[in-house]
Amino acid sequence: MAIIITDECINCGACEPECPNNAIYDAGAAWRFSDGTGLKGVIDFGDGVTLDAEEAQAALSDDIYYIVPDKCTECVGFHDEPQCAAVCPVDCCVDDENVRETEEELIAKKEWLHMNE
Repeated sequence: MAIIITDECINCGACEPECPNNAIYDAGAAWRFSDGTGLKGVIDFGDGVTLDAEEAQAALSDDIYYIVPDKCTECVGFHDEPQCAAVCPVDCCVDDENVRETEEELIAKKEWLHMNE
């Protein structure tokens, strides 16, 4: 699973510095796989898709803070619970029902994101 930020977000920004994968971005902000991870240069997703880790990606929301699902590990391997949800004053950081991952998958994603550190 990944975490999403619902439209109840008040844009306080409390969640952003808590993410160990730098998966949370301000509304309208471009994101990169290299931000806060060990990913550099061309990354291979293992399914024939490659991407430059430093290439800016379009914002996923122009209205509220957002979480990049491909970078979210629910803090597995870092903390006992998702830190964004723990600090959110309006409880708008919730499980994304459309993105389901096992603990093993989340650990593998964490290792992939930080493999060059």
